[in-house]
Amino acid sequence: MKSLRDYADEINKCSKCGLCQSVCPLYKLTGNDCAVSKGKFIMLDGVIKGDLTLNKNIDKYLEMCLKCGKCTDFCPSGIDVCKIFTAAKHDFLKDTTCGKLIEFAQSEKIFDRIINTIGEINKTEKISKNSDGTQKNLIFFRGCANKINPSSENNIRKILTNLSYTLENDDFKCCGVPFASSGNIKRYEEVEKYNTEIINNSQSDIVITDCASCASSIKSYKNTDKQIKNFVEFLADENIKFRFKKKYKITFHKPCHLKNYEAVKKVFKNCENIEYMEMPNYDDCCGFAGQFAITNRKYSIELSKQKIKNALSTKPDIILTACPACLLGLTQGLFYTRGIKLQPKIMNITEFLSNAEAYL
Repeated sequence: MKSLRDYADEINKCSKCGLCQSVCPLYKLTGNDCAVSKGKFIMLDGVIKGDLTLNKNIDKYLEMCLKCGKCTDFCPSGIDVCKIFTAAKHDFLKDTTCGKLIEFAQSEKIFDRIINTIGEINKTEKISKNSDGTQKNLIFFRGCANKINPSSENNIRKILTNLSYTLENDDFKCCGVPFASSGNIKRYEEVEKYNTEIINNSQSDIVITDCASCASSIKSYKNTDKQIKNFVEFLADENIKFRFKKKYKITFHKPCHLKNYEAVKKVFKNCENIEYMEMPNYDDCCGFAGQFAITNRKYSIELSKQKIKNALSTKPDIILTACPACLLGLTQGLFYTRGIKLQPKIMNITEFLSNAEAYL
């Protein structure tokens, strides 16, 4: 478990070039240097040197982060920004009353019990379809959102039931994203170890999930020995085709943690009677970003409204995405966008594809 001081050399790699400013959605919105990684690194460097105290004011700016990873992707020094912010959050919260409350709320006794209780109510059954013996074995990483509302999982099962695959489920814990975001590194490492053991012991060839954040988190686990794919990536790799009776004009919001955008475009290309219109800034954050929507409500709403404005410019029948949290962000944006005549549907791509007339 690394502390902020362990990242001193990494922080010093920052050349203050400003590339992070050019891609950070929050900097574009606020113009605040402390909203972007460059500004935060200046503060955290001061903390490490003893010139500043890791206090509530600095934590406020650590919270002003979407964890979208754009600054990391564009950083010429290859700095893993989110890991540094997580370590700083952990150092700020450790041994504090607030930190202890967060650890308690995210513990197995509370967090897991609530999610598992809802999951038992909404439990889905394992399906198995054997055809000519060439089917691939898949295991579904059922994220927290699917335990609360299993509609996306049911849609995936509907698609795969009509194809030659076996889909299994297991008792996974949360992928760990909420724990890392709040600085609860110990809890993150616990679920990483637990989930990794299930994945490595599975007889399945591929782990699939419908949540871009879950997929990104699992792919970052240190010792997994299986392929991890978002369901959209899986469909693209398998070259699955979909036929729709009715013509639809669609656009797509790319979740921050869905890295393989080419897979999305391939899936749409494989859809008959579908016209895909790419929205401006299709890969900008929708503004929801988990706890950010609570701690930075004003900015969350503004970013969601910007996203909807970009989506509506394509005049779509349906706005699609591949993340349960992004569905909330898009819905939030549409709700707060006043005076618009066009009211497209907002759907998870799994739901949309499951409504196809045929899967080929």
